[in-house]
This record gives sequence, structure tokens and C-alpha cells, in this order.
Amino acid sequence: MIELIVVFAALWLAASFVGLVFKLTFALIGGLFSVVAGVVGLALGGVALLVAAPLVAIALLPLCLPVLLLVAVIWAIARAARRPAPAAVTPAASTH
Repeated sequence: MIELIVVFAALWLAASFVGLVFKLTFALIGGLFSVVAGVVGLALGGVALLVAAPLVAIALLPLCLPVLLLVAVIWAIARAARRPAPAAVTPAASTH
């Protein structure tokens, strides 16, 4: 009877080990596919962003134009109101 339990336990451990090897193998392969898909997704997303960002900026230009003009007017007024810096006066060296 004990031999039957030992054989059953050995078969159980062997099947568990085979299952563990399958799980580890598929986990590593799945992780590799996941990393490759992530890199490809980032690359395609970057290319899509490079294409879409200028189009979005051009599309939003009419909305941002009044703000840009207001900033330009304020900058021009501040620049025109600024006085030039006074020249530094150095004392003359005495010749005694």
C-alpha cells in the first residue's frame, strides 16, 4: 500500500514539474511578446504623435491667436517703456 502512495506522489510531482516547466516557458514567451509589442506600440505612437502634433497645433492656431497677439502687445509696450541702463561712472584716477 505504501508503494502505491509513493508511486502516486512521484507521478504527482512529475506532473507538477511538467506543469511548472510549461507555465515558466509560456510566461517567458508571453513576456517577450509583451515587451516587443510595447516597444512597437511606443514607436508607432511616437510616429503618430510626430504626425498629429503639428496638425493639432495648426488646428488650434485660430483659438490661440488672440492670446498670442495680446502677449505680443504687452511685450512691445513693456519693451518700449523700458529705459536704457545708466552708464557706470568711474572716478578719475588722481595724479599726485
